[in-house]
Amino acid sequence: MKKIIIIGVGAQGSTIAKRLNEDSAVSDIICADYDLKAAESLGNTLDKATSLHLDAGQVDNVVKAAQGCDIIVNGLPLEYDLIIMEAALAVNASYMDMAGPIIEDLGFVGSYQLIFSEWNDRFKEKGLTALVGAGSTPGLANVMARESVDKMDACDKIGIYVYDGIWTNRFTPFWWSPEVALGDMGYITFRCENGEIITDEPFSRPEMILFKGVPNPVRMVDHEHDEPVTMGLLKNKVLKGVKDVEFKYGGPSVALSESLYQMGLLSLKPVDVNGTTIVPMDLVLKLTPPAPKYPDEIQAIIDEGMAMEEGAFLVRVQGKKDGKAVRIDSYMMAPGLEEAFEKAQISHESYSTGQCAAVFAKMMVNDVFTEKGLFSPEELGAAERSYCFRELAKLGVTVDEIVETRLY
Repeated sequence: MKKIIIIGVGAQGSTIAKRLNEDSAVSDIICADYDLKAAESLGNTLDKATSLHLDAGQVDNVVKAAQGCDIIVNGLPLEYDLIIMEAALAVNASYMDMAGPIIEDLGFVGSYQLIFSEWNDRFKEKGLTALVGAGSTPGLANVMARESVDKMDACDKIGIYVYDGIWTNRFTPFWWSPEVALGDMGYITFRCENGEIITDEPFSRPEMILFKGVPNPVRMVDHEHDEPVTMGLLKNKVLKGVKDVEFKYGGPSVALSESLYQMGLLSLKPVDVNGTTIVPMDLVLKLTPPAPKYPDEIQAIIDEGMAMEEGAFLVRVQGKKDGKAVRIDSYMMAPGLEEAFEKAQISHESYSTGQCAAVFAKMMVNDVFTEKGLFSPEELGAAERSYCFRELAKLGVTVDEIVETRLY
C-alpha cells in the first residue's frame, strides 16, 4: 500500500487523485495546493484523501508536506519541477510530472540534458524512479512514437501533430492557463533536424495536413514542445537513430495567437502609447478571459452552443522495415468537450491529459515501472507501454494504428 501526495490539484491533479482513490494499492492521498479551498473541495470527495495548504515555492515546505510518502505527483507549472524533485530525493519518494523543467540559464535543451544526466544519477543512487513529461503530450505521444519505432528496423522521422478544433459560441480562446498558452505560443520552437536539435521562430514552417475524421486539411505550425528535445537527446538510445522530429499545432487558438504575435502583442518589451508605457503581453492577458475551471462554468459554455467541435492527435513515424519504406500513423482517440464533460465534469483538454497522467501514476503505484533513475516516457519498455494502452482504453482513451508499406 502506497501513500501519495499530489501537489497542485487543478484539472489534471484532481483527475489523478480521483483515479488513484480507486486503486487498491493506494492507502492515502494528500491533496496539496496553495488554494486550500481547491484542495478541500477535492479531498472532501475522496475517501482516501486529506487536504493540505502548501506553498511549494520552498523545498523545506514540500519536504515537510511529503514526509512518509512513497510517490510525489507534481501537478504544478514547470518552474516548480526542480524544487519538488529536490524534495522527493530528500524524503526518499519517487516522482512524476507532466512537463519537464526549463532552467533559464540553460534553456530547454540544456535543462533536459541536466536532468537526464545529473538528476538521473541522483534518483538512481537513491533507488528511486522519476518519470518526467508524463501527460498526453508529452507523455502518451512519446509512448505512441516508441511503439511505432520498435516495429521498424530504422527510423527516419517522427511527427507529433495536435489539432484542437474546439470553438464555442462563447469566446473561450484557451482551455488552460492563458498565461502559459500565450507564453508557449510566443516562444522559440524546437525540432530535431538531421540528428541535431535546432530552434526556429514561433509559428514557423506552416503545413496543411489532412487528418483522419477531419473533413478538410488543417494549417499546422511548429510549436514549442518537449518531444523534439527529449527524442532528439534519446534518439540513439531508444529511437533507432531518428533523424528528424517535429511538433506541430493547429486550430482556432493557434490562429488567434499567431495573429497576436504578428502584431507584436505577445511581446514582453514595453512600448509607449500616448505617453503611457505598456507591455503588450500584459495587456493581452488582462483582456483574455480566463480558462473555464469549474463545472458550472464549462456547463454554461456548452449550453451556449458549439461553433465547431473537431480535432486530431496524430503521431506519424516513418522509417524502414525489411528494406521497404513504412509509415505508421497512430491516432489517439479521446472524448471531445461535451463527452468529456458528461463523463467527468471537466474539459476535453483536462480529460485527455489528466487520464493519461493518472495511468502513468498508476503504473508507478502498481510497480509496473520500477527501473531506477529519471526517465522520459519514450524510454518505457514493451510491457509498460502495453499496460498504458490497456488502462487508458478502460477510460475511453484509445489508439488507432494505420500502417502503410511501400512494396517497391
